[in-house]
Amino acid sequence: MRYTLCLVAVLAFIWLANSGHYTPLILGFGLLSVFFVVLVARRMKLVDGESLPLQLWSTLPTYYLWLFKKIVASNLEVTRCVWSGLLPGTGSIEQSTTPASARLPTVLRTDLGKAMYANSITLTPGTVAIDIDGSSVLVHALTGDGLAELREGEMERRVKRLTEEELSEQSPPEDQREQQRQEPFEQETTC
Repeated sequence: MRYTLCLVAVLAFIWLANSGHYTPLILGFGLLSVFFVVLVARRMKLVDGESLPLQLWSTLPTYYLWLFKKIVASNLEVTRCVWSGLLPGTGSIEQSTTPASARLPTVLRTDLGKAMYANSITLTPGTVAIDIDGSSVLVHALTGDGLAELREGEMERRVKRLTEEELSEQSPPEDQREQQRQEPFEQETTC
């Protein structure tokens, strides 16, 4: 029931913020629209903890701040790679970038965690998550350093902490996780 009430509140806020008109007729249409959407969502069984993760609302701003810092740092790195290849006497852009792809294993178990991890990879300039396949993510990076940074696992740890707190007692031991990272299915290819 709390997810339904929260969905009503979020949809009503979005309607009011985007409408800009507060006449009784428009407010009535908004209320009718909100209840219709909630009815359809409940009937489709979409109103649950994963589609509306209330537990994230308190910790998400901290993650977004960290991700924003990573985006800025990656932007600067991509700019450096591009400009170092275009400036006279510094070589070509092919020498400043080393595009590579690799399938990186992940210990994230929820769909929300995997989607958030892949979206965070793609939001960070210089890396793109191409495919999520079970317990791995196919990533293309502008440089090998981008893949190396993802292999270190800081982003994955932060996403796991954010999305899987209640599942943490079931997580594999750290040495087993490290063994998964070293397995040979992490085939890297350079372009």
